[in-house]
Amino acid sequence: MVVDVDVRAQRSAATDRAAEDLFEVAVEQFHIAADVLGLEDSMRRILSHCQSELTVHFPVEMDDGSVQVFTGHRVRHNDGPGPTKGGIRYHQSVTVSEVQALAMWMTWKCAVVGLPFGGAKGGVRVNPKLLSQNELQNLTRRYTASISSMIGPNQDIPAPDVNTNPQIMAWLMDTYSMQVGYSVPGVTTGKPLVLGGSEGRNEATGRGCVFAIQEASRVLDMDLTRSRTVVQGFGNAGSVAARLMDDLGSPVIGVSDSSGGVYNPAGLDLVALSRHKQRTGSVTGFREAQDITNEELLLLDCDILIPAAMEGQIHADNAGEIKARLIAEAANGPTSPEADSVLYDRGVVVLPDIFANAGGVTVSYFEWVQALQAFPWTEAEVNERLQRIMARSFQAVYETAQKHQVHMRTAALVRGIARVAEFTRLRGIYP
Repeated sequence: MVVDVDVRAQRSAATDRAAEDLFEVAVEQFHIAADVLGLEDSMRRILSHCQSELTVHFPVEMDDGSVQVFTGHRVRHNDGPGPTKGGIRYHQSVTVSEVQALAMWMTWKCAVVGLPFGGAKGGVRVNPKLLSQNELQNLTRRYTASISSMIGPNQDIPAPDVNTNPQIMAWLMDTYSMQVGYSVPGVTTGKPLVLGGSEGRNEATGRGCVFAIQEASRVLDMDLTRSRTVVQGFGNAGSVAARLMDDLGSPVIGVSDSSGGVYNPAGLDLVALSRHKQRTGSVTGFREAQDITNEELLLLDCDILIPAAMEGQIHADNAGEIKARLIAEAANGPTSPEADSVLYDRGVVVLPDIFANAGGVTVSYFEWVQALQAFPWTEAEVNERLQRIMARSFQAVYETAQKHQVHMRTAALVRGIARVAEFTRLRGIYP
């Protein structure tokens, strides 16, 4: 038993170090793009820091009558373009450093696709799979009450992220609304439709990623019906992306979740696989495929790789062995700066997270607009607008990459940072 505790402690410490390194990765990426831009030192100092960080420790009454104290964070990176926007994740590895990195990336993401938002992020250090529905609601309401001074429809707008969903956003909205004394649908996005959610929001991240792949395939002269796809992470974004790639005629030969992966070189039956996961809780053990590890999945012989899991999956140790020609990042921060360089030198095109997974925040923006206007759009209208924004943004990022002879991540960062720097210069420093 003592050995098990030590092992868990070592794993927890390793997770903490990885999260702490994530903000260093975000800052390193920022400075690489700032060098290309020739950004002045004063602007580097402003944009390489988060504007505000709130850490809260809050009690939650559990079903057995006991009380546990949880730690949560909400970080706003930059509000120069407008209200800040960003998801809230529930995960046992959440740290303030991880949330800082994700908030910074959200700022660039919003800027790349031209949204009038700055970046923010939030999280609670918890394994939600160990909580009952009642405990999850108690935790959400206490966390919301603890950060309520920081959020608001014109200040900072949360959304779903890892292990959070429309129901959790409904509890957040209700808690905030009860505190201010009236209903405020615009305080969060990703809500249930009946509470002012948007058609198409649930599929937006995966759909936007596939729109990005379609745009890249034209430039790279790739026939998607002859291109094999691998998806790491079969959650919301990954499963949607896999299904839409399959609909386009691209055989999905491998997928994975946190338990492991499955591989079938002839293509997976995604409907049957989804039923299997719903029944067993994992994609592993699917009769029509071979079980593989997440590490093996990334190295499969494929044309398109979609990392849709957690951060830090593609690094210097495995980037040289990746066989995909095109990588589209549905996850946040899956590729290290060292891996970016290796992949670029090998001719692998990476559609970076701050562009490729911007479909989620884009449709969140649509939902926010609909809430302010109390005027819902159809799913067709939402998807048409999303495709138009992703196509326009791809072209702008691709042209920037060609102009500066840099990979797509640096090009996206150059565009995003330049936009936020312009806002900052025009607004000035108060007082």
